Amino acid sequence: MSENEKITNILSSARRIAVVGLSSNPQRPSHEVAAYLQKQGFQIIPVNPEGGTILGEKVYPDLVSIPGDIDVVDVFRRPDAVMPVAQEAARRGRIKAFWMQLGIGNTDAARMLEQHGITVVQDRCLKVEHQALR
Repeated sequence: MSENEKITNILSSARRIAVVGLSSNPQRPSHEVAAYLQKQGFQIIPVNPEGGTILGEKVYPDLVSIPGDIDVVDVFRRPDAVMPVAQEAARRGRIKAFWMQLGIGNTDAARMLEQHGITVVQDRCLKVEHQALR
């Protein structure tokens, strides 16, 4: 399956997106992308240890705390901080895809996640890819 086919499959079936590293600051890329996805009808689940609410949604401290299934984990963290998030995703289960935003990649994390049956996208912007499909 090509990268474009993989992205199309993810975005055509996704409904719930956990955004790891979502900032409450509207000037941050994570906030802009999450707000766009929310306006497109996706359920955004903010993940940030600071808690509170972002974009009107309850913030969870980690992936394990989120009830129910997650279609996509969208990661806004430095590449060296991805592996712990990936390990948490693998332990949690019930996640279809793990998406590392533009400029973010971690081949070791990707390999480990794929061994757990989780589809991985690296170094691509979810907003840009969604807009390209429309």
